[in-house]
Amino acid sequence: MLHLLTQKVLQTLTTSMLVLAASTTLLWSTPSSALTETAEYIDYQKILQEERAWAGLSTKKIRIGDVIWSYSEGGSKTKPTILLIHGLASSRDTWNEVAHQLTPYYHVIIPDLPSSGSTVVPTNFDLSVPNVTEQLRRFVEAAHIQDKLNIAGHSLGGSIAMFYAAQYPFDTQSLFLISSGGLFQNNNTNYLKNPIYLKQLLVSQPGDLDFVLKKVMYSPPFTSSVIKREQEKILISHASETVKIINQINELNKLYTPSSFAKMVKEIEAPTLILWEKQDQIVNIEVVQDLKGLLKRPETPIILNNVGHMPILEAPERVSMSYLSFLEKTQHQNHSLSEHYMNK
Repeated sequence: MLHLLTQKVLQTLTTSMLVLAASTTLLWSTPSSALTETAEYIDYQKILQEERAWAGLSTKKIRIGDVIWSYSEGGSKTKPTILLIHGLASSRDTWNEVAHQLTPYYHVIIPDLPSSGSTVVPTNFDLSVPNVTEQLRRFVEAAHIQDKLNIAGHSLGGSIAMFYAAQYPFDTQSLFLISSGGLFQNNNTNYLKNPIYLKQLLVSQPGDLDFVLKKVMYSPPFTSSVIKREQEKILISHASETVKIINQINELNKLYTPSSFAKMVKEIEAPTLILWEKQDQIVNIEVVQDLKGLLKRPETPIILNNVGHMPILEAPERVSMSYLSFLEKTQHQNHSLSEHYMNK
């Protein structure tokens, strides 16, 4: 009983980082009702550390070339590995509530992407999606987790996950796409048609966060004002880097067409679970049928009602349960591409 009470207290203290993203977007989590509105100072980084510990994660760093990666790791290394990829203007902490359900059963790695969270890159670093995907591959190899890797991506992280799975089909055991951005035939939102509109979701001054939350969430979890103020400060401090990433997303839309993007998606060999939300204002739900029609091995998509673009924060338990069922099904499946070459 004491264990359950302690766990509940840690849960109420939790908070995650806001995820802007679309094609990439997104935002973040709900901190604790235990924190009072009258508090004038909190150690926000300490709260994040406690949240990671509650999720069974610890913080690690590794330098690979010009990138000093900061990442969370949890679960036993003897178990299958999951790589969780966050979205635009976000961080690894967006995944903490989902990771809490995963670490008892899987080895979980969650990096801060280049220029996000605590990962450090040079000033002139190339933040294009293809380069970030290549840098992520180098990280995966340095961490020795490339074999039979299970990959999950949210929003922009979903775009990166698709590029990764298409480029490294032999190594990808499964793919989980949540509200993933991309160039699809049925893109109906301004954020997908013209990523420059993502700058409307930029938190660059006090007060911006409330507007963004209403856009990316259907029912934002309660967040005390003192926590929200700390979250907003972090987003404002990263605003200039977020603008650079948005500009690169816009360049990707110039480089690819829906047809050429579809060709890339068709290269994905891994079994894939798609999860979307009816009330997503950033990546419209009609994209689901486009994506399912392009993939070689799609599962039946999961559609959540009364949830916006941030299900990993609005409905983390439903996301986790759906993912665990999918993972259990796919871990012992043979890789179709490997089978093809073995049978030659």
